[in-house]
Amino acid sequence: MKLFAALIKTLDSTNKTNEKVKALAHYFKEAPDKDKVWTIAILSHRRPPRPVNTTLLREWASELANIPLWLFEESYHIVGDLAETIALVVPAAKESSDKSLTQFLEEMISLKRKTDEEKKEHLFDNWANLNYYERFVFTKLITGSFRIGVSQKLMTRALSQATDIEEDVLAYKLMGDWKPQTVTFHDLVIEEDASQEFSRPYPFYLAYAVEDEPAALGNVSDFLAEHKWDGIRSQTIFRNGEVFIWSRGEELVTDKYPELEILKEHIPDGTVIDGELLPFYNGQIGTFNDLQARIGRKTVSKKMLKEVPVIIKAYDILEWEGKDLRETAFAKRRSILESLYSNITDKGLPIGISETMEFDSWEAMAQERERSREMRSEGLMIKRKDSPYRVGRKKGDWWKWKVDPLTIDAVLTYAMRGHGRRSNLFTDYTFGLWNEDKTELVTFAKAYSGLTDAEFRKVDNWIKKNTLERFGPVRSVTPHHVFEIAFEGIALSKRHKSGIATRFPRMLRWRHDKKIEDANTLEDLKGMIPSNEAEGQVVKESLPPTK
Repeated sequence: MKLFAALIKTLDSTNKTNEKVKALAHYFKEAPDKDKVWTIAILSHRRPPRPVNTTLLREWASELANIPLWLFEESYHIVGDLAETIALVVPAAKESSDKSLTQFLEEMISLKRKTDEEKKEHLFDNWANLNYYERFVFTKLITGSFRIGVSQKLMTRALSQATDIEEDVLAYKLMGDWKPQTVTFHDLVIEEDASQEFSRPYPFYLAYAVEDEPAALGNVSDFLAEHKWDGIRSQTIFRNGEVFIWSRGEELVTDKYPELEILKEHIPDGTVIDGELLPFYNGQIGTFNDLQARIGRKTVSKKMLKEVPVIIKAYDILEWEGKDLRETAFAKRRSILESLYSNITDKGLPIGISETMEFDSWEAMAQERERSREMRSEGLMIKRKDSPYRVGRKKGDWWKWKVDPLTIDAVLTYAMRGHGRRSNLFTDYTFGLWNEDKTELVTFAKAYSGLTDAEFRKVDNWIKKNTLERFGPVRSVTPHHVFEIAFEGIALSKRHKSGIATRFPRMLRWRHDKKIEDANTLEDLKGMIPSNEAEGQVVKESLPPTK
């Protein structure tokens, strides 16, 4: 644990990528093999489940620190991070622990089955035998929210430096369905396990956002465009008579989409399709809000399969007849995919193809981009015809040109403190829109980004002077300030008080020029919903997708 805590301290103290890679590479050379496996697991989001809820953690930490719970809670709201607060308030360690990272994690896993008293004793013993940073890391692992600004790509680069294994090979290995409790470092990293090879996906290739005018990318005739679908990025693998579906989050999700099993009867072995999982009703793509009903469910009922049917929208083929096609030009890969699809298009299967488009000018492509919301897409993907399928986010070949966001003027109604460096400021805001007769502000969205540091400080100062009520960490404030809120998508929702769900809301600007009477209404927001959804015309039944 000492070596791991020292690593996290180094990673947490720098924003320089090369320094993070150097620290990780050194760790992977020096740490025990089993600790290396657990570190890879932690940094690739394979953390063990949380054994103790945060309510008990706060109560027990305040007891050990010999302070009232209200004082701990106030400290927590100022610090902004539970693990850091606990590390600060509990007494300094009198002894030192020599347990390895693996020992700590194995104990955490077994802790979940124990009584509250046993859990409390375990926490007290460990808090008392760890220094500040070890205690911070230990508590972070207990809470299950371990985010330290290290991507899996960065970790893979460091692991490559430590082992002299190529990054793309490591990325491929680490995407497998493995568990840190049962795999060794040698089996996971050093030696390839041929028995699991057929189920593994390829590392995903990611696009860069268009930063300037798309014409800066070069000649429009060098690119193909397609709509950017708003679903779950996936790879669907057909090998050994089986089908495996992987999300971009490196999760094997085959069992979540049983309606796709039928595809293995029609798509030959040795095929890997890159595409998007999308809700699909009556020949029409649904919204991401519809798809959320399927996400996170352990089992999918027949009712859910009928209400939220899913298809694969295919846009690339990475393997065909058992051959890796990633170095083949994109245009050639598309030709192979389209040939495959043409042979199954009349069978009523839950698969469609994302149409590629060629344009004679960037202006013509821009006109198609304006149709994005009508098409239920987020904008356009622009892909160079001769591009290979790379690993990770590489600039130059694949670009995403998202549609301009929807915007609406709303009133600040509630606020919470932020996190990290903003933990001493109120930066997490809730916004409301007027009801039909403008007598009440109805909550519709939360946002915490989009303002400058100076603006956040001004709003924070105003909030502290204009608080109406406190609800734990939340403050209601006098309705006074209007902000322009931007968001990517909108849909009807039964889970929200407003009846509307917005996608990726953020503050576009502070409208000093507007009074709260000038803010928009809930009806204005509803008017942005596509007409077929607003009128309830989307029929939730599974029909064969159309090309």
